[in-house]
Amino acid sequence: MTKSLPIRTLGLVGGGVIGSGWAARALAHGLDVVAFDPAPGAEAALRAAVDNAWPALERTGLAQGADPDRLRFAGSIPEAAAEADFIQENAPEREDLKRRLLAEIDAGCGPGTVIASSSSGLLPSRIQADCRHPERVVIGHPFNPVYLLPLVEIVPGGHTSADAVERAAGFYRSIGMRPLRMRKEIEGYLSDRLQEAMWREALHLVDQGIATTEDIDDAIVYGPGLRYAFMGTCLTFHLAGGEGGMAHMLDQFGPALKLPWTKLVAPELTRELRDRMVEGTAAQADGRTVKELERWRDDCLIRLIEALAPVRHERRAELADPVAP
Repeated sequence: MTKSLPIRTLGLVGGGVIGSGWAARALAHGLDVVAFDPAPGAEAALRAAVDNAWPALERTGLAQGADPDRLRFAGSIPEAAAEADFIQENAPEREDLKRRLLAEIDAGCGPGTVIASSSSGLLPSRIQADCRHPERVVIGHPFNPVYLLPLVEIVPGGHTSADAVERAAGFYRSIGMRPLRMRKEIEGYLSDRLQEAMWREALHLVDQGIATTEDIDDAIVYGPGLRYAFMGTCLTFHLAGGEGGMAHMLDQFGPALKLPWTKLVAPELTRELRDRMVEGTAAQADGRTVKELERWRDDCLIRLIEALAPVRHERRAELADPVAP
């Protein structure tokens, strides 16, 4: 790849929930954003999503020059790609679609531009396969809401260069994110695989009439979720072993892992189970719209982020970019 230049314009292909989150984060950090999405009404929806996120971003602090008016809509993928210094693709999670879009982006952007896909589980080696320059294509998997949550998983494909990974990590750090670079590609990456295991269990518990959706959420919110927010899973279990730490915890509780408490396969998503999940979460929402819930979520996240800022500052001082095992 050619010598990297400062990233002043983020190019977005796809402006849905994830694409709009990227737009809001980049704009809040003083960048220009050029976006393309072929869906009817896409530009109005993208601007509305940025406007909905902006109050939260104002609370967390805007960079010099931050302005939602620095968002521009392009008329095509080549137009957006040609103007961008870094490109984030956010199309639906279909391998054929992403392969085609990444190849079109690759053909239209400058030789030094890194192309990242927001895929949440596809193998980068497969979706970069039709690109003329697959060495500059990486996975940059964020978490919703992208404009507040800092984690982004960087997953290289078989042809991805170390330079592209480093430049992607540098860009994400520049917009306040926490890059986690994985050593190997794997379907579902890291965080989603962990989340999916819990999600499968939740579906089984609802399907069997053992718990409601609210019971399941309370079981996390008022218990392990509080510890996960600053300790994660492994360090939490290290403390569960007392003075003996993880070694004692595994020796004492390891045999319980053989007990048939959990399921590895998700239950069949029957109409009855679907209805239970829909009705349960509707009751939890209690008449609040999605936009209202998003603003409530953002307020809670900001309070949590602010409260944990000193802890995370200490972790940053101790750790370089984490690398997934």
